[in-house]
Amino acid sequence: MTLVDAFDVVVIGGGQSGLAAARAALDAGLDPVVLEAGEQATGSWPHYYDSLTVFCPARYSALPSMAFPGGPDRYPHRDEVVAYLASYARDLARRGVEIRTGARVTDVRADRERFTVRLADGTTLNAPAVIAATGSFANPHVPRLEGQEGFAGELLHAAGYKNPEPYAGRRIIVVGAGNSAVQIAAELAEIATVTLATREPVRFLEQRPLGKDVHFWFKVTGFDRLPARLVTSPPTGPVLDEGSYRQALREGRVDRRPMLTRLDGEEVVWSDGGREHADVVLLATGYRPQLGYLDGLGALDERGHPRHDRGLSTTHPGLGFLGLEWQRNPASNSLRGVGRDARYLIGKLRSRLGARRVRAGV
Repeated sequence: MTLVDAFDVVVIGGGQSGLAAARAALDAGLDPVVLEAGEQATGSWPHYYDSLTVFCPARYSALPSMAFPGGPDRYPHRDEVVAYLASYARDLARRGVEIRTGARVTDVRADRERFTVRLADGTTLNAPAVIAATGSFANPHVPRLEGQEGFAGELLHAAGYKNPEPYAGRRIIVVGAGNSAVQIAAELAEIATVTLATREPVRFLEQRPLGKDVHFWFKVTGFDRLPARLVTSPPTGPVLDEGSYRQALREGRVDRRPMLTRLDGEEVVWSDGGREHADVVLLATGYRPQLGYLDGLGALDERGHPRHDRGLSTTHPGLGFLGLEWQRNPASNSLRGVGRDARYLIGKLRSRLGARRVRAGV
């Protein structure tokens, strides 16, 4: 076992949240290390479906201190985000930040002075502060559907969807009412018969009201900084649309129906009792925080969600979380908002680090 105790902050996760945390720590005069389980520090972006474009213009899709390249009003493609994050990681490395890829964290423990972070290869790191920034893509939320064990068709989550080619000519039910559900359903409808199954009607939000992207209005009105504590139950966001998705529903290219009640062999059973054959049920039902490495720490609730206040652990001083939905405001888990949260979190954690340095005589 290799033991290392040389960093101020261990950042777990090398995606957009982890990179933003490392930059904030560096700017605060701290020495972070970033641990990324994958082969490159680009988070989950390489694994999203092929056609994904960011719902936010490039001018608002940048991390701190590095503008997103290209036209500021365009909507970047998934692969452009991957390239941007890789460039951001290289810049951090040039500035002296150590980024370890292939470094999967298995366990985090704590005593009164420090955290012990264990990796799958046996390496152990010690530090007075830890930031959990592993996102949620690897932990898709898969609600149980009655009869799913005997379903003769294909049941998959959107995390496993890449492109429509394998589904040509098939009967597909997409479950969900968010951006990804509607975008995937519209894409599949070009080559398949698609129904969007939702508990409530799909809510849409105009992408460019009065000729400006909605994120411009989020910024000037202050909506992006609306404190999460003012919202008792953070809402599911509406689908951003310039009109094409609403048109697909109006014209029946994508059929919207109330949520199915169960699966039965080759069929889905609808709320009105009707039945029909389905080849594929695709669940666009979101994700949950991927924090299993904290199970032994006592920092999570019974659902596996972090106990925190605006990203600061309420059980372990020195532990922070980054990239959670509605962590501090509506933008918290996005490229446009995670940088602000990272600066806030590092500012709060720095006081613990300062006290530790005084005790150590630094």
